[in-house]
Amino acid sequence: MLAPVIRLEPRWYYNLDKRVSKSRSISGNAGNFLALQISFHPNWFTISNYDNVEVVNQVSMIPTWGIKRNIGKHFNYETGIGIGYIYYFAKSAGYSENLGETVVNLHLRIGYRF
Repeated sequence: MLAPVIRLEPRWYYNLDKRVSKSRSISGNAGNFLALQISFHPNWFTISNYDNVEVVNQVSMIPTWGIKRNIGKHFNYETGIGIGYIYYFAKSAGYSENLGETVVNLHLRIGYRF
């Protein structure tokens, strides 16, 4: 199943001056960061092999700490961890009550920069 998600993740790279003073690269925002990941999963549409599949509307806010580093000239990797809160608007989908709970965000990403 595929469903849309709207995500906003402002970041603060807090050690760029220290990396420059040690002659380390900061190209492509290579450094440590703090972020606030805000996601909204709306029930606008889904793409699925099955009929009448819906997603419960949900919103999450997860403060995250992470690092981003370069591998060679074009590749980079990023890893991060965060603990936050997710809220499910379950009443709008026919459930008896809405639900909120703690959520963990762990990520490891590999990217290519043109």
